[in-house]
Amino acid sequence: MEIQTYLAIFWRRKWVIISTALLSLITVAAIAYLTTPVYTSSTTLRVATVGANTLSTGRPDIEYTLRLMNTYANIVNSRNTRAELVERLELDERPTLTVNIIPGTELMRIEAEATDPVVARDLAAAAAEIVIRQSQEQFRGGGQSTQEILARQIAQIERELEQARTDYDTLLEQQPENTGAISAATQSIQLKERTYASLLEQYESARIQEALRANSVFIVDAAETPSQPSKPRTELYLALGLIVGLVLGIGLAFLLDSFDSTLHTPGQIEAVTRLPTVGRIPLVHGRAAIIDVNGTTNGYQAHMEAFRRLRVNLLSAVDSEPPQSIMVTSADAGEGKSTITANLALAMAKSGRSVVVLDCDLHKPTLHNVFKLSNEFGLTSVLTKQVSVSGVVQKSAIPYVSVITSGPALLNPGKSPELLHITPSSLVGRLEQGTELLGTREMAQLIEQLKTQYDVILLDTPALLSVTDAAVLAPLVDSVVLVVATERSQRDAVRAMLELLDSVKVKSIGVVINRESQKAKRYAYHQN
Repeated sequence: MEIQTYLAIFWRRKWVIISTALLSLITVAAIAYLTTPVYTSSTTLRVATVGANTLSTGRPDIEYTLRLMNTYANIVNSRNTRAELVERLELDERPTLTVNIIPGTELMRIEAEATDPVVARDLAAAAAEIVIRQSQEQFRGGGQSTQEILARQIAQIERELEQARTDYDTLLEQQPENTGAISAATQSIQLKERTYASLLEQYESARIQEALRANSVFIVDAAETPSQPSKPRTELYLALGLIVGLVLGIGLAFLLDSFDSTLHTPGQIEAVTRLPTVGRIPLVHGRAAIIDVNGTTNGYQAHMEAFRRLRVNLLSAVDSEPPQSIMVTSADAGEGKSTITANLALAMAKSGRSVVVLDCDLHKPTLHNVFKLSNEFGLTSVLTKQVSVSGVVQKSAIPYVSVITSGPALLNPGKSPELLHITPSSLVGRLEQGTELLGTREMAQLIEQLKTQYDVILLDTPALLSVTDAAVLAPLVDSVVLVVATERSQRDAVRAMLELLDSVKVKSIGVVINRESQKAKRYAYHQN
């Protein structure tokens, strides 16, 4: 399908699409309104890069820091932490916490959700405090830090060093000649001094490292009380609801269109009929305008121009010579064939041609009302040989246009015995069959006689699928005009009409698209 096809479907089903989108929007809005608002507060912590080789190499231990931040994230989400938060803040439900490690940084963000904005803030702040406390306590083993252990060892070596020096002094006073003992005492003192210096260096390193570790986690962005709820995100939900509604509406529009057999556009009509389109009659003010019987257009200039084009197309449709007898019919009633017949008669007369219009709809005749004429005598009167042709032809208010109305309704002598003595026996059978009268030799003779008196004969017949009248008349005329109305005619009905006409060997068929809107023109299908 081309873009015009989609546009045509969108326009036809616009209220389906709009209604579905609005329903989706209202549903989402109602859900958002009924949803309890949730507030989110966050605090951002920095985890300083401190590792075993930081002081020695001067380079950050990134891998260690990542492991450390993941450890803190698990601590925040641990059962013990949540239990502590519930107890500290006196919560009625389990807190909702989320930890996000910001890639490429030493930052981690703790987010807390609660229906109360103050509770959300307190949750984020308390969780950050727990992480800081854990970071300060995690480097202590067995209750003692490395610094405390080293301090105890330094104190011990200091005592030993002091005792060694005392022993050395005593040895010098009492046994100055004992060089071996003095040399051993000297070496002991030197060993203890080296041990003491090493412990002092380790102690200083541990002191600095533990000081750094004790302050490796600190707050960068403190938690604040949120002023607006984070959930539901009404604007986003409404936008998504509208989008989903439009998608569903479009899908529903295509689904309905696939089941719709109504012919909405001229393109659809042409695709079904596969016949030449001899006219397109526009829709005026919501209906097909009827040109005044006095010959004026009532301001419908475009409508009158459409009938001029129809006249030109009909009279040039046959290569040999223009058709003189033209039957106008449709698949179903209400498609505007009588209106088109009357307006076509006016258009023909405007070109200087003499026109006679026959109302062959013996069930629901309308042309006598259109032309404001009497229907006391008409076609039935002629076919039953009650009145001559000259006795039923009436002049209309339009110059060059004459009309033979349908005449009085047929009477059935078989059901009315009092009529038998005044009805010729040869007509009784025909009258009992009602509209079979249109297929008689008298009807064919009438058409031939009218051809000698008028330039164009227009026959207005009932709908083809309602009764067989039009099918009986079709072989008797030079051309058949099928009226197919947009937004009304059904695909299957038009196909059935075409099959019926094909079976009776019609000489020439043209299609008139009636009630074509400007939008239908704009979005018509373009099919070869």
